[in-house]
Amino acid sequence: MGSGLRIVKLGANIGARIDGIDLSADIDPVSVAQINEALLEHKVIFFRGQHGLDDDGHLAFATKLGTPTGAHPTVTSRGAKLLPIDSRYNKADAWHTDVTFVDRIPKASLLRAISLPEYGGTTTWANTETAYELLPEPLRVLADSLWAVHTNVYDYASDVDRRPDELAETEREYREEFESEYYETEHPVVRVHPETGKRVLLLGQFVKHFVGLSTSESATLFNLFQHRITKLENTIRWNWELGDLAIWDNRATQHYAVSDYDDQYRRLNRVTLAGDIPVDIHGRRSRAIVGDASAYSEVVSPVRLAG
Repeated sequence: MGSGLRIVKLGANIGARIDGIDLSADIDPVSVAQINEALLEHKVIFFRGQHGLDDDGHLAFATKLGTPTGAHPTVTSRGAKLLPIDSRYNKADAWHTDVTFVDRIPKASLLRAISLPEYGGTTTWANTETAYELLPEPLRVLADSLWAVHTNVYDYASDVDRRPDELAETEREYREEFESEYYETEHPVVRVHPETGKRVLLLGQFVKHFVGLSTSESATLFNLFQHRITKLENTIRWNWELGDLAIWDNRATQHYAVSDYDDQYRRLNRVTLAGDIPVDIHGRRSRAIVGDASAYSEVVSPVRLAG
């Protein structure tokens, strides 16, 4: 790559580290376009040693790559643009794509390490493009025809779901705010990526059921496709250090924050970039059934950044 950037590929199917750039500096448009291209190719990219970034710099850099959304559609008490991923409230330890319960799925998220435990606290990402490409033909045909209902109410898709009476007070407060306004959206299980044109699987924690199928049938199919997405060879696991920034293509990945750090404190700050409304292989758009996400995010059609 030009302009001093160096890409270090970290896995056959997903992940790269980008060296040779200070994200707190004034970054030229060519470098911004190259970072976006690396994001599209590698799905998640990492930057070490970005100690010059504060919250304002984090947001300023994100703005070079797209249009920031609000912090969250429902969790609005902890910031307007930056969402703290704070272990006292939520550990995000279930496979998910961010905010799929609204119609306008974000383009990308930028996550910066603020406070880390002495051990554990890694994050894992999975490539939903490769997962689709490696499906046997009968499963590809099936996936192409399926639609799923996504909601912000926790359901069977979460392996770590617990009853409200089992939650700590801070976790209960977070969940109540998370579910304070109900959203329900129908998305295709296979969407066409708006920048690459590739087909990707759109599933994760917020799936409630598949359209036209029973709960038990939906659970069986969900587990079948999720197993394909999260196969270890299709993932990358990142060991955080202070000064790290990770960016992932939210349209082509799922991620999982590994909860293996006991009661230690962990916090990362997230800025999210607005995206478009998913389209299936026949050109049909996702449908908002309940909830209006316009206050959270614009609908932004992708524009390839010139490099």
